[in-house]
Amino acid sequence: MGDWAEAYRTAAVAALAPLEDAERAVHMAAYMRDHFVFLGVTAAPRRAAVGAATRPLGPPPSEEELLSAAELLWGVDERELQYVATDLLARHRRLLTAGSLPRLRGLVQAKSWWDTVDALASPTIGAVVLTRPELAAEMDRWVDDDDLWVARTAIIHQLRFAEATDAERLFDHCLRRASDTEFFLRKAIGWALRQYARTAPVEVRAFVDAHRAELSPLSVREATKHL
Repeated sequence: MGDWAEAYRTAAVAALAPLEDAERAVHMAAYMRDHFVFLGVTAAPRRAAVGAATRPLGPPPSEEELLSAAELLWGVDERELQYVATDLLARHRRLLTAGSLPRLRGLVQAKSWWDTVDALASPTIGAVVLTRPELAAEMDRWVDDDDLWVARTAIIHQLRFAEATDAERLFDHCLRRASDTEFFLRKAIGWALRQYARTAPVEVRAFVDAHRAELSPLSVREATKHL
């Protein structure tokens, strides 16, 4: 771990400590089914406090320092520090290369729940894949993974691609997990299709109509919500 990463973690932890709200923390933990401990700090004050505390450090000097900082923040018990990590990665995603993918996957699989997985999948992992088309094949492997969060990441990694969406790959990923009974995968399929429908509504409608028998009612409902 580098000096910058350690300093960033220390500054972020110190910045959020005075904002702890025990009552709000109980409600935030309950919303996440009590999987995690919370400080009780919401997004806007969290970002303001961490931004002010870490600004003197400057941007991460390298990909290694960026990833190390995220991993250190992942090691802190309070869930808000994982949100700090996902914000940091998304903000500096241009530093990330193809070599970052295994470590980003490690974050997907650690302390996994929809909040951090979704914050990694499209803003960061998707951005890395978009600029390196050869990594799309890795998403083909991820979508078949036994870890539902890895598969969910593959399904929704193109959420921000708009016209750059690889529709054939998106539809293929949806079909490959269409029979899965896991709620978070069915929801992801519907979400990915609904988002692409903003760009290509005719194509999404045709896909849903052609595969309605294979897709779950939840996926169909989510996919067609705005069509």
